[in-house]
Amino acid sequence: MPEAPDNGVTATDYALTDKNKKAVEFIEDVTSRPDQVQKQILTEILTQNATVEYLHRHGLSGHTERETFKKLVPVVTYEDLHNDITRIANGDKSAILSSHPISEFLTSSGTSGGERKLMPTIDAELGRRSLLYSLLMPVMNQFVPGLDKGKGMYFLFIKSEAKTPGGLLARPVLTSYYKSTHFKERPYDPYTNYTSPNETILCPDSYQSMYSQMLCGLYLNKEVLRVGAVFASGFIRAIRFLEKHWSLLSRDIRTGSLNPVVTDPSVRESVMKMLKPDPNLADFIELECSKKSWQGIITRLWPNTKYVDVIVTGSMAQYIPTLDYYSNGLPLVCTMYASSECYFGVNLNPLCSPSEVAYTIIPTMAYFEFLPVHRTASGATIESEKGNSQLVDLADVKLGQEYELVVTTYAGLYRYRVGDILKVVGFKNKAPQFSFICRKNVALSIDSDKTDEVELHKAVENAVNHLVPFSATLTEYTSYADTTTIPGHYVIFWEVNENGSTSIPASVFEDCCLTIEESLNSVYRQGRASDKSIGALEIKVVENGTFDKLMDFAISLGASINQYKTPRCVKYKPIVELLNAKVVSSYFSPKCPKWFPGHKQWTG
Repeated sequence: MPEAPDNGVTATDYALTDKNKKAVEFIEDVTSRPDQVQKQILTEILTQNATVEYLHRHGLSGHTERETFKKLVPVVTYEDLHNDITRIANGDKSAILSSHPISEFLTSSGTSGGERKLMPTIDAELGRRSLLYSLLMPVMNQFVPGLDKGKGMYFLFIKSEAKTPGGLLARPVLTSYYKSTHFKERPYDPYTNYTSPNETILCPDSYQSMYSQMLCGLYLNKEVLRVGAVFASGFIRAIRFLEKHWSLLSRDIRTGSLNPVVTDPSVRESVMKMLKPDPNLADFIELECSKKSWQGIITRLWPNTKYVDVIVTGSMAQYIPTLDYYSNGLPLVCTMYASSECYFGVNLNPLCSPSEVAYTIIPTMAYFEFLPVHRTASGATIESEKGNSQLVDLADVKLGQEYELVVTTYAGLYRYRVGDILKVVGFKNKAPQFSFICRKNVALSIDSDKTDEVELHKAVENAVNHLVPFSATLTEYTSYADTTTIPGHYVIFWEVNENGSTSIPASVFEDCCLTIEESLNSVYRQGRASDKSIGALEIKVVENGTFDKLMDFAISLGASINQYKTPRCVKYKPIVELLNAKVVSSYFSPKCPKWFPGHKQWTG
């Protein structure tokens, strides 16, 4: 390392400045020549995986040219890879998708036939993910300097993991990262200096993890310069946890002891290393938390906070008003764009408003292609008639056009359709910048769950069987994600025709709620039963004729009477208000649906 200049700047400061400079220079370099970098990445991937069965099957034996690759290798979805992935999950160690051993599966929150997808990964991918993480704070430092002088209060959690029949771990990508040596044994970096000790993040009990992380964040409140979680919903859940438990937390700070509800020995040890009695801080917390209004509670309890770091794009945008309320309008920062399939890019203008968030895809992460799409007024996607032949490369996308993202990864996905719809909104040098529009065909989402219309319809059909003994039928239905409650929950509006003489008991509608939940995918059920990130599903029965009025309203807005069909999910506030005004009764699921960490799909 070069010697630090003799001007009062420490060696650490100098190294940090040098590190930040190199990160910014890297971004400048790869965005200035994206097509050259992409061509190199594809050559590397195809050379590294030249012997794999999947590429041989499609006639790409030894070819690394981009044109040949595009001609011979098909564009695929998860269903096309299901048999290959099942073979690997069941223990086949031959080079099916990757020449490197599949180290584990990352479970995608997208649904496939109502269940999790298993994304293959290799050890080297951890290095690529770490590289993207290393770019975030150097970018942020350009806009908010001095973040190395304090801590970040981030609520980070691991989720359940399982093993496939062949013995490979299957777990969410963030759980994989937090449990890796890249995270646990990371060298000291003032930008990854968190209030939460690793042990509190790695605690498998979500209540103990949340309690201990919140306690540490409160205890170190003056040192906190930024706060956040992965998703907006997760951060709001943390604030709601504080609303319920602040008296217990302040008591721990007053006495310098940890509530016995936290039983995990490693968590207790890590927290007690820092916790000392602080009656003045306890008084302050109790004073602020006992006030009637919780508006601005973040800036009141953590007065040096400069921004809230959470994802508020896509379905998470519904939480923006709540975040603004709790934070007194602090900047809401979305730093990066990633998924189980691949890490993609970073937001180079992090202090922009949530509606203007754009991600610059880093061209070294994978090989990227883009399938042009057009969306109908309802949000459904329509692909070009030219289909897969119209895919374009990263350097060739057009400003204002929407695309579905297609990736080829080092870990063995080739021309794989991710299902994300992106729009080109600008450029960084020669590299395009994308806004995230939506997940393809997702109707409902509260947290990391994603429910499409087909899955919802099947679930409703299953539930309607409970009405048969009462000679009742379901006339029409729609749904929406209600985020006014914390946690948010699914609401299904039902218009029911009761033909029988016996009225339907409340318990039957409650059974309908539970049946819908039992019919939904494992990501939803885990959110309900294990993570507690989703509230009980609600059926609201509306008066007869409500859906006729809904059609009349849609036609008054310009919909064609000949082409109108009831939307299975509604988001437009006036429509939700119309439906709520017609509710005659409301019922909630009486218990959590069944959920188990393992799942039968992995056995094929």
